Amino acid sequence: MTRESPEKPTADFGFTKVPLQEKKQRVAEVFHSVANKYDLMNDVMSFGMHRLWKKFTLAQSNVRPGQVILDLAGGTGDLAAEFAKKVGKEGHVVLADINEKMLQQGRMRLLDQGIVGNVTFVQADAESLPFPDNYFDCITIAFGLRNVTDKAAALKSMYRVLKPGGKLLVLEFSKPVMPLLSSLYDAYSFNIIPKLGGLITNDEKSYQYLVESIRMHPDQETLKSLLQTCGFEDVKYNNLTGGVVALHVGHKY
Repeated sequence: MTRESPEKPTADFGFTKVPLQEKKQRVAEVFHSVANKYDLMNDVMSFGMHRLWKKFTLAQSNVRPGQVILDLAGGTGDLAAEFAKKVGKEGHVVLADINEKMLQQGRMRLLDQGIVGNVTFVQADAESLPFPDNYFDCITIAFGLRNVTDKAAALKSMYRVLKPGGKLLVLEFSKPVMPLLSSLYDAYSFNIIPKLGGLITNDEKSYQYLVESIRMHPDQETLKSLLQTCGFEDVKYNNLTGGVVALHVGHKY
């Protein structure tokens, strides 16, 4: 009688199940591939709406001069650049991303804008952040949480490095709240976005994954519950563009 070997743990890579330890590498390959055209694709895919979503996130952050900010999965630096202006010379912004090539894009972009001195660039894994406890006044993660293998571990790591009185803002694709919008969004996502990715970045497969990863991400209420489970209090969310995107805000008291 043979003993069945235990099933190895898996993770979602879009709609595909992959060995748990492989997901980070696969996600890394996606962003390595699209880094050079990432900003252009964001504008094309969202019809420029991602800029308004990030503007709303900045407004909700209430960041003040002199504060210390972590822009996690900060990629090409959209939010970090604006935070750097808000915190001023007395403050500091850490732009962190697990992907070296995305981090390089962010560094070049901020240097081109003349933003130097109060921004540090750190290659870091969200699941095990290399920062002291109670260090940041505010943490943002925009369109990055859905790519994390262990979301709970990442959120607990964020909670640890957030100061008491600080807040976390999670901007992420979510679930449309109107059936008609949901149908139109699905049709656009699966039929158009991968083809745009193929045309603009010569990588249709990566954008197929990104579309699938949105569908596998927790919906608004599920993510709210996860934030609460990880220690965050007074958790609220705002649906943007009919729930295509949601901004969750949690506090550490």
